[in-house]
Amino acid sequence: MTVKSTIQEVKHHVGQTVRIGCWLHNKRSSGKIQFLQLRDGSGFIQGVVVKSEVGEDIWEAAKELTQESSLWVTGSVREDDRSQSGYELTIQGIEIIHITQDYPITPKEHGVDYLMDHRHLWIRSPRQRAVLVIRAEIIRAIQQFFDDRGFHLVDPPILTPSSCEGTTNLFATKYFDEDAYLTQSGQLYMEAAAMALGKVYSFGPTFRAEKSKTRRHLIEFWMIEPEMAFVEHEENLQVQEQMLSHVVQTILTNCAKELKVLERDITKLQNVQGDFPRITYDEAIQFLQEQGHEIAWGEDFGAPHETAIAEHYDKPVFITHYPTEIKAFYMKPDPNRPEVVMCADLIAPEGYGEIIGGSQRIDDPALLEERFKEHELSMEAYQWYMDLRKYGTVPHSGFGLGLERTVAWICGLDHVRETIPFPRLLNRLYP
Repeated sequence: MTVKSTIQEVKHHVGQTVRIGCWLHNKRSSGKIQFLQLRDGSGFIQGVVVKSEVGEDIWEAAKELTQESSLWVTGSVREDDRSQSGYELTIQGIEIIHITQDYPITPKEHGVDYLMDHRHLWIRSPRQRAVLVIRAEIIRAIQQFFDDRGFHLVDPPILTPSSCEGTTNLFATKYFDEDAYLTQSGQLYMEAAAMALGKVYSFGPTFRAEKSKTRRHLIEFWMIEPEMAFVEHEENLQVQEQMLSHVVQTILTNCAKELKVLERDITKLQNVQGDFPRITYDEAIQFLQEQGHEIAWGEDFGAPHETAIAEHYDKPVFITHYPTEIKAFYMKPDPNRPEVVMCADLIAPEGYGEIIGGSQRIDDPALLEERFKEHELSMEAYQWYMDLRKYGTVPHSGFGLGLERTVAWICGLDHVRETIPFPRLLNRLYP
């Protein structure tokens, strides 16, 4: 009996005949044997066509196949330790669905711009598939972490009348007769949700109109933003440590094949568990100055500064208590030292920069009102946010994790453009 299967599921059908819908990734021939490298989205497997064991029509069909042609293949599954998948197909039947002509991405080298122009096809390659599989598993692990700890998933709006941190880097649009913006963060709305549900998180797209060409920036990216009522600064950091450790260890367990395809040095990831090192902004400034960096207290860190700090540790490192003046209006000042706020940026190892930013939020209505005036924010636009402090204010904290930077770090990629199926970059809106 023939069983319909996927490549990923053939391990359950050793010794059986299976039928798989797939594409030809590549092929080679040694005269009387054709070796077909097949893919179906769930994985890759080699199919072997032996001329003496199949009819002439099957042999000719195999010869006709070109790169990325689609087909139904029937064959018996056997174990093969030499194969990357651990299994091989002895092919008995081929039904061609479509023969592809002149597939644009060949095994030769192509430039990045060419590959990005053909991103819709590039994602079929083994390396790009591995990245996207890991991305999906990271998302699953994050949601599992929060779901298992009593958090509720809440969806904040994409169109907003105001912004978390000013409108300088926002995409403006019209909402009928009103001005509106594509969200740069769901945080303020998540604070409202936390006052209703206790512990919440959002997962969705965010947009920054930054004219940046660095390897760390995308115009459209995805954020995970938890908010927690009755949680203060220290507990907030502990949740971040636990979450990131859970994610990395899950990837090491569930995505070993994909990490191997990417040739990722997993020893760098195996350290990501337990307590993370912490330094204050003051200590970071002193360290950087001692290392010869020209930076003064009160300045924000750039990529070279974050990289220099990260190189000093073998785990992600928290930088805490930044100056109040360079952080967002909603961050709570340290009661013992109001010129700094109870916040932290989590810097990934290996030069990948900040992957999490978080803080305890201001819960004092009078202080928040003061901050509105200092930052010249419209009280009318933020009245609903003020209401959160007016009606049952409590200590609360939260953070935001940038998904694409996290994927880049875990996969060991040079650029975030490979971390999302269809990246939006400064000069790229196609495809």
